[in-house]
Amino acid sequence: MWGDMGWGWGGGWGMLGFAHMLLWWVLIILGIVVLAKWLFGGASRRPGGDRPLDILKERYARGEINKEEFEQKKRDLLA
Repeated sequence: MWGDMGWGWGGGWGMLGFAHMLLWWVLIILGIVVLAKWLFGGASRRPGGDRPLDILKERYARGEINKEEFEQKKRDLLA
């Protein structure tokens, strides 16, 4: 009765099984979260190539640059 030194159920192997099962569920949940972010988060991102042109359009709209500067910089960006 006291030969297992208080561990019970296989000398501590029961706790190892529980930790294994817990790790398994954590990995499954983490995998689902990563998959959902990849599927639903990726579609909302815009390619980085449009950002410089957007900034140029914003500067033109605010009046920081005139039409000639806008056209020249736009040609430079698209070249």
